[in-house]
Amino acid sequence: MERKDRVEMVTRLGELLCARGSFLATAESCTGGLVGHELTSVPGSSNWYVGGIISYANEIKEHVLGVDKTILETKGAVSQACVLAMVQGVCRLTGARVGVAVSGIAGPGGGSADKPVGTVWMAWQIDTHAWAECMHYGGNRQEIKRQSAAASIRGLVQRLETAGPL
Repeated sequence: MERKDRVEMVTRLGELLCARGSFLATAESCTGGLVGHELTSVPGSSNWYVGGIISYANEIKEHVLGVDKTILETKGAVSQACVLAMVQGVCRLTGARVGVAVSGIAGPGGGSADKPVGTVWMAWQIDTHAWAECMHYGGNRQEIKRQSAAASIRGLVQRLETAGPL
């Protein structure tokens, strides 16, 4: 996604959040803060973005975000259960009613037959509703991170547009 498109997407996200009177928080693993970076690259984001947690290590997912250790041990950090717990945790910690979580394998190593490099789970929460989706991206580490960040923002915009105002 080109810079102009990213700015337009984040601007639209801000408009939707402001129309709802909602704030956004992020929980990131494989993107390492790139989602937060994209959000704060747009002037006025302080009106609707409260911040995020970069939970690269499982210990942070567990001890800060509240992801159950059993989820990490049985399903792994790159799983639907993990990202749903991450998004719920960051919303609980920050008081935000809207959240995004991302966890995946950006490579070049770390993949497996079940979860190859480029596997990324995302979760979105709006009020009490949460969704998760698994995506598969190609390219190098930076490309996978960029695609993941863009998709997480785009996914939230789509869900907010569907949800409408409060």
